[in-house]
Amino acid sequence: MPRILILECMQEVSSFNPLPCGYDVFTIQRGEALYKQAGLNSGMGGALSVFRGAPGIETVPAYGARSGSAGLLSNEGWTQLSGELLAAVAANLDNIDGVYASMHGAMAADGELDPEGFILQEVRRMIGPHIPMVVSLDLHGILTDRMLSQVNGLAIYHTYPHVDFFETGERAARLLLRLMARPTRSTIARVVMPTLVRGDELVTKSGCYGDLIRECQRIERDGTAMSAGIMIGNPFTDVPELCSQVIVATEDDPQTAEREALRLAEEFWPLRFRMQGKLIALDRAIAQAKTMAGPVIFTDAADATSSGATGDSNTIIQALRAHGYDRKVLAQIVDPAAAAAAHQAGVGAMIEVTLGGCHDPARFSPMPVRAEVVLLSNGRAKLETMGAALDAGPTAVLTFAPDITVVVMSRSVSLFDRAMYFANGLNPRDFDLIVVKSPHCEHHMFEEWAEKNFNIDAPGATSANLPYLGHSICARPMYPMELDATFTPVAKMYSSLSR
Repeated sequence: MPRILILECMQEVSSFNPLPCGYDVFTIQRGEALYKQAGLNSGMGGALSVFRGAPGIETVPAYGARSGSAGLLSNEGWTQLSGELLAAVAANLDNIDGVYASMHGAMAADGELDPEGFILQEVRRMIGPHIPMVVSLDLHGILTDRMLSQVNGLAIYHTYPHVDFFETGERAARLLLRLMARPTRSTIARVVMPTLVRGDELVTKSGCYGDLIRECQRIERDGTAMSAGIMIGNPFTDVPELCSQVIVATEDDPQTAEREALRLAEEFWPLRFRMQGKLIALDRAIAQAKTMAGPVIFTDAADATSSGATGDSNTIIQALRAHGYDRKVLAQIVDPAAAAAAHQAGVGAMIEVTLGGCHDPARFSPMPVRAEVVLLSNGRAKLETMGAALDAGPTAVLTFAPDITVVVMSRSVSLFDRAMYFANGLNPRDFDLIVVKSPHCEHHMFEEWAEKNFNIDAPGATSANLPYLGHSICARPMYPMELDATFTPVAKMYSSLSR
């Protein structure tokens, strides 16, 4: 009976978040605990559905580690995490015929700026050169030379905002079964483009990036390629191989892989101008919002916890107070001290606390408020899209003048949907102005019913104003930090033989 070892290591970091994270931010699933993802909208969930539906296949669950986005992983955290993962792999290698690895791709640790590459390299060393290994990746991952040198195939998300977690896992699993069925030489073409991108044109349903992703889907579906994708990296993970890149994999057809990768890259490069964030000054957005019936959305992508920011920005609510915006405002913030004070005082109490600036005081000054404690919770919720658990720790809903309601969390969680608002008894539709700390959410969540979504130019560790951030590690020149960056299309080829 063919045996497939499965593992997971998923995290995305912002190098510009001053607060490092540790091992404790990860949810760890050892051995059969990985099967809890069966049926979930995750890469592992999709892969398990394929493996379980394939006759005569046995899965061997080794280890899973999943974290929300954060700052750089500490050296101690990385050492413990990688040690546990590789020990679990080593303990489960007997008679393994294939490996599936579910990864994000935009991880970085103190002392190891290519964690996924290190893990895949060590797994390859343990399993030998000919056992097929397939990895699934977020399109915001940074796929490195070291990663590509270890794998026989890959599957990359095709949607943004991401909704195809399950489907990507399915594609990866089907590809692995294909590679296991007979001796196969895989050829992967990689074209690196020196550009970082952000903004509305990356929304795959409507933007020009989506038009190119549909070409990737087409050449997968019609059999031209085993897999194809365009990875745009996480612009906030400042590592040596941060870039945008086209990946095309074929079965022993290097000419086609190279041709298609070069074609897609040559179409992508001229669009880099369009694929930048379109930002509006905060004072102008407030002035316009005052004249609108609403509701309106203020997108604070610079403090997007789902991209690795601290979540403690108070920039927008401070400005709303200063500019006299007096309609109903709903916002979220990370401030463990304020949440603790609310829990100590109890519902109905009036408390004097500061909000914001607790983790990133260089960017955000703590804001004094006198607030009423309206609701207290344990901060637990489930993401609307994935159904995955969120745990923001002790959480409080505070209200203060003029008419501002803030969900105050003890720790950051992904805010790319409405889960934390709903879990704390708040419906965004009941407010006139809603602060959303995510660059993009699914259309029906906010934009479908809002009069306008303002993409605010604000400070933060995940600002779409990319030159502001101060990249110091990634290759240069890099657009848009260098507007005169040039591109000569070249495909690097990778070849591997699975037994």
